[in-house]
Amino acid sequence: MIPRIQKRGQRTIGLLSYLYGPGKHEEHIDPHLVASWDHNAPDPGRNPSATLKQLQQLLDQPVENTDRAERPKKHVWHLSVRNAAEDRILTDEEWGEVARQMVAAAGIDDPDQGAGCRWAAVRHADDHIHIVATLVREDGYKPDLHHDAARVQAQARTLEAELGLHRLNKGDGTAAQRPTSAERHKANRQGRERTAREELRETVRRAVAGATSEGEFFDRLAAAGLLIRKRIAPSGDLLGYKVALPDDRNAHGEPVFYPGARLAPDLSLPRIRERWSADSDDQGAAPADPPLHTAPSDPSAARRRTASAAWQVVIVLEDGDDAVAAAHIASTGEVLDALAKTSAAHTRAELRDAAIAFERASRSHVRAEHGRNRALRQAARDLVHGGPALGRGEDGATTAMAIDMLFFLVTAAIHWHAKKGHAQQAAAARQAAEHLRAAYQAAAAQPLGALYQRGRRLGRPLLQRQTAVLREAVPELAEQVLTEPGWYALAATLTDAEAAGHDPTALLADAAGRRELDTADSMSDVLVWRLRRTADLLADTSHALTNAHTTQHSANPALQQAPGRSGTRRGLS
Repeated sequence: MIPRIQKRGQRTIGLLSYLYGPGKHEEHIDPHLVASWDHNAPDPGRNPSATLKQLQQLLDQPVENTDRAERPKKHVWHLSVRNAAEDRILTDEEWGEVARQMVAAAGIDDPDQGAGCRWAAVRHADDHIHIVATLVREDGYKPDLHHDAARVQAQARTLEAELGLHRLNKGDGTAAQRPTSAERHKANRQGRERTAREELRETVRRAVAGATSEGEFFDRLAAAGLLIRKRIAPSGDLLGYKVALPDDRNAHGEPVFYPGARLAPDLSLPRIRERWSADSDDQGAAPADPPLHTAPSDPSAARRRTASAAWQVVIVLEDGDDAVAAAHIASTGEVLDALAKTSAAHTRAELRDAAIAFERASRSHVRAEHGRNRALRQAARDLVHGGPALGRGEDGATTAMAIDMLFFLVTAAIHWHAKKGHAQQAAAARQAAEHLRAAYQAAAAQPLGALYQRGRRLGRPLLQRQTAVLREAVPELAEQVLTEPGWYALAATLTDAEAAGHDPTALLADAAGRRELDTADSMSDVLVWRLRRTADLLADTSHALTNAHTTQHSANPALQQAPGRSGTRRGLS
């Protein structure tokens, strides 16, 4: 249940005309009262003899009885209450009770507190009502509406439980502004899947990912095709910016500009500058966190660096300072945006959805202390400068490797937010993790399939030796790993590590000793990527297969289960 207090107005009759009218797109059906301050209030929707003017005059009567000098300049209070799409349809009686509890919670009218304001609740759709009230009480005093928005939100959580509705998480004021109904209707008219505000927010976020200066940031916005308007002080200093889509125009044919802060709290110019200033300030930086640079890179190298950076950050979220953890979570959002922007077609949609979902998880009331998060910001920068990955060969395999490590990082963010009581952020991170799970399945199928084929072809003596390595390195896990279809991919990886001069037993013991292994559906999958990253082995080994690989892969039922099974993790809560 989503209550939203609208801007206050001056004309009661104007709001009533809209609520009882057909709507901007004929969407209002059977407008009628479901509750009001007076059981005998006229209902122009159901009573043919009642008029909007009569209802307006009765609502405004306490205002008119007040001295003009003491009347509120904007005396019309307007609250909409909407249910989630999956909720059942409430009856008029249930919506009436919702209205009564909402006006009591807001401070508009509470019968237990004596005189209240006059109000009316209008229903013109199955899933929501509108409450209009006038802000002078029956005794001539003004209502106490301090924190009315927070109070109606809290009441909504209570009503969800009472009515068996979808339970929403409590907000904390850090979410991006939702599109207005007018923006949604406009998007529908224009045939857009998303509103201009949402498209701009995603584009600006991607421009921020790994950027190190105002010049680079604005160049990226221009390259993305946005219209940019800068706010310049008389001194010549840049104070802020606005962006618009070229084809999003108002009634006068002018572009509709949105300031960065109206897109999301952390997209204002001062908040973005905090990242840049931290990048250029070496004080307090860890030795492993060099200043950002534009290093020559390619897609696979960028993805390897991303996997390494993500894995190193997991321990920070588990044991580090809150402000530093918040900075790393914010930078995780940058990495997801950069990865989605540069990924191949078969993973792009899920990665984009992961980035969009995680955007909510990247902000909380814990203020981020930027500077210690350089490794992740550098990873985002490398992804952007490395360019698009083709999704095949080493590019595709290292994409799977990066997604696997980012999954662990996002899971750590879930736990961090849950521990801090950040319900909305934890839920958003869970949603992002599910999209990462789907993206991993798409990215990992081919490289894990190639490793599986190689493992199956290992001679018996070599396979027995790798089995002995497994039992020596991780005796407590060995029997479970040996039952997994991915064991053959792990055996091939152990063989590659040994051929590269590594001690496979020590390498495997170290990889298995790292956290989160016990939550994996496929331990062998996780160990494959950890070993290939740590030992700097090629992520893709399809070149070692014969031309018959594709036919064999598709015809082998066990192989079809190995890389394409449902999910690689469980226990995300």
